This record gives sequence, structure tokens and C-alpha cells, in this order.
Amino acid sequence: MDIVIKLSQFLLSLSLLIILHELGHFIPAKLFKTRVEKFYLFFDVKYSLLKKKIGETEYGIGWLPLGGYVKISGMIDESMDKEQMALPPQPWEFRSKPAWQRLIIMLGGVTVNFILAFIIYIGMAFAYGDTYVANSDLKDGVLVENPVMLKAGFKTGDKLVSIDGKKVVNFDGDLNMNIIMAKQVLIERNGQEQTITMPTDFVDQLSKYEKGLLVTIRKPFAIKDVPAESGNKDLKAKDLIVSINGQQAKYYDQAVAILASNKGKTIPAVVLRDLKQTPVTVKVDKNGKLGVIAGGVDLSDLEKLGYYKISTKEYSFFESIPVGLEKGKDQLVGYGKQLKMIFNPETKAYKQVGGFAAIFNIFPSSWSWEVFWSITALLSIMLGVMNLLPIPALDGGHVMFLLYEIISGRKPSDKFLENAQMVGFVLLIALLLFANGNDIYKAIVGR
Repeated sequence: MDIVIKLSQFLLSLSLLIILHELGHFIPAKLFKTRVEKFYLFFDVKYSLLKKKIGETEYGIGWLPLGGYVKISGMIDESMDKEQMALPPQPWEFRSKPAWQRLIIMLGGVTVNFILAFIIYIGMAFAYGDTYVANSDLKDGVLVENPVMLKAGFKTGDKLVSIDGKKVVNFDGDLNMNIIMAKQVLIERNGQEQTITMPTDFVDQLSKYEKGLLVTIRKPFAIKDVPAESGNKDLKAKDLIVSINGQQAKYYDQAVAILASNKGKTIPAVVLRDLKQTPVTVKVDKNGKLGVIAGGVDLSDLEKLGYYKISTKEYSFFESIPVGLEKGKDQLVGYGKQLKMIFNPETKAYKQVGGFAAIFNIFPSSWSWEVFWSITALLSIMLGVMNLLPIPALDGGHVMFLLYEIISGRKPSDKFLENAQMVGFVLLIALLLFANGNDIYKAIVGR
């Protein structure tokens, strides 16, 4: 069932993005009276799953889910229709239109991608608001367990002050990505500030370990279940460990450290049970474990227990507009930084380029509209940016040649554009093989 939910979200998001992107080309083409022969979701190699011709345009769904396309008359595109291009230009064809009209048609897809992303972020700000923990409320710092973070110099208890000079105000969902993209992080440790310079190959180092958050808020040792075989019958589900052997254990990491120093011993402890402190005796095994299943504490529980204040800021419709625009801008800039890292061999971030499996795995196994729209907005930005790359066969390649034509007053020959299109296809296929090859490699080696 989990895979069905993930697949449903993946296909719905992909279909929405493709249709709207192609609609961005379709609408200005129609406005400029340019004939559109086909409008397809997915590619119809050899045959279509569904198709229907309305007016001069055939609408359909192909069987190969690698994207979609609109076939515009008189345009050198993925169809490589050389027979049509050999005929004299017709008034309704793309090649007969002024360069500025052709430029608008080519920019239509990415324009829709960016507009869609900003609309989604505005809608999410209005519908869900912002939920966060104020960074100033993390009096005892953050939890750091990731080996790469520890190697870089971070420790549990560190307080995050700023990332690349930008003050950390809230602990929210963007914080971990900001750290990944950072060059320097200013922390406070034992009352003293110090700067940690992030390793150049930080992303590559992260890939060698299990996926997880770089920093999280510190939580108490809460007991989710006590298995029948556990030797600690004094403990019960929903207990919260407060102290062990006379030492305060406010957080899980503190409790683990105390248990590790008392392996094989039977020692006193205090738990919070039904909001009352209750003394118990616990048996610590030779591995420093209690033989219980920990977990079961969410943010709302932590607020009730007085650990943190969970803030939710709601926005009116008009208030949500600047908030959504700012969020979209931050995501756009952030993705630009990711691309810069990928093209920098020193970071080795190119090893983390993923294909369809990587995108599929972004989606959760349980349905959440908030998560779905957040991922869809990010993918829309990614699709827009990637399509703007100046590679022939992408929108950015067409735009590059059109700008040359507008500036120089000389139009590249059809033969040159055909050859450029073929070169672009080769590059795209190579990129597709590389990205999906990375997915296969990771699936084989398990990371």
C-alpha cells in the first residue's frame, strides 16, 4: 500500500507539472496564431494510450513517462520533422513568426513553472501558515548524531547562531538544507562563539551514510513500548525518564550517555508517569540498553511538557503573498546553489544527481497534501531552472539561439539548428543515463 501512495503522488505531481509546462508553450503559440499539431502528456513513441484530435491539435497520453511535449508547426524540436522543414514556410508556422514572438513561446513553459511554484507557496502560507520552534528557545542547543557533522566539528549542545552570515531565527524544515549548502556556520558552545567551515566535499561525505537530518531538536527519553522479554518491568509505555542513578537525564542523549557508563548494573531512576515523578529501579544490560522501545514524543507533547514553545503563525490571504514569494525566492536561490555545487568537481556533489527513482523517493509513504504541494513546488522550480540551461533540445537552448538572432539580426540556418538539436539530444540522453545510473548504483550498494 505504501508504494501505491508514493507512486500516486509521484505520477500526479509529474503529470501536473508536465501539462502546465507544455500549456505554457501552447497558450502563447495559439495567441500568436501558430499551429500546434500535438499536445501530449508523456511520449507517444510508436503508439499512444489515448488520443483525440480537436481542431488542428491532437491531444493525447503517451506510454513513456519521461516528460511531455507540444509539437509546433515549423519548429525544429524533438520530433525532428525534416520533411515539414524542407517545405516553404507557411504563415501559421513557428519559423514564420517574429523572433520576439518565438521567444515568448519558448519561455512560456519555464514561466509557468516559476509562477506555479510561487502560487503554491502563497497557497501553503495561507492554508497552513508556519510552524516552528524559535531558535532562542533551544536553550540547550541541538542534537547532532550524524557522523559527517561530528567530523566537521559540530557537537550535541551547540547553539546555531548564523549560517553564512544569516542569523538563525527559527528551527524549521529549511534549516538542514541551509546547513548542507553553507560555507560557514557560526555556533555558540559553552558560551563561546566559534565558526565552523564546512568541508568542500560535505555533500559527498553525507552520501556515504544513512539518510537523516543533520541536526534535530533534543528530545527526552520517552518509552513507547516495553517488550515482554524486557527485564525492566517497572517501566511502562509513555514513561518519560527524568533522571538515572541520581544524574539528570532531561534529554535522550544524556540518558544514553549515563546508561553507557552503567553497563550491567541495576540502578535507581526517576520517570515522569501521568505527569508525576515516580521512582523506579532499572536494569542496564551489558550493552548499556534498557531493553525498551524509545519514541512516541511529538512536538505537541514536548510543548505540554514544557520543553519548547511551538509557534504557528497564520496569514491572511494578502499577508500570505509576500511570505509565499519570499519562500519561492529562497527555494529558487537554494536550487541555484545546488546546481553550482553539482558543476563544481571539488564538491563531488555530481555523485548525488538522481533520476526518476530519486524523485520518486522524495514522496512520503503516507498521503499529506501539505508535503505533496511542497514537493511539487520544489520540483516545479527544478524543472524551470533545468529547462533554462543553454543546452540545445531544452527550452534554454532555443532561447539562446533566439537571443542571438535578436541581437545580431541573423537567424541560424535550419541545418545548424538541426545539428544543434541532435547534439542536445545526445547530451540529454547522457545526463539521463548518468542520473538514473546513479539511482541504480545507490540501490545496489545500499546508499
